[in-house]
Amino acid sequence: MSVYVGNLSYEVTEEGLTSVFAEYGSVKRVQLPTDRETGRVRGFAFVEMSSEAEELAAIDALDGAEWMGRDMKVNKAKPREDKGSFGGNRGNKSFRNRY
Repeated sequence: MSVYVGNLSYEVTEEGLTSVFAEYGSVKRVQLPTDRETGRVRGFAFVEMSSEAEELAAIDALDGAEWMGRDMKVNKAKPREDKGSFGGNRGNKSFRNRY
């Protein structure tokens, strides 16, 4: 499992996030998605730590904490959903059957 970190500054780096989360345990991986068009950080990240206890400690300490001028939103990451062939919910049967 991993931790979702939202409302991040667009100036954030993987190294910066690693150092913040390392205070609560061993950071295994940081994913910092970027926009395909601009290459700019999208304002959220996923952090994977060595244990669930470390993740929970980080969530408790960092959710709502101010960092780089923003109040971070930190919680358990939700599993990724399959969005279908059209993306979003547009790939439902009623849409396909209209044409």
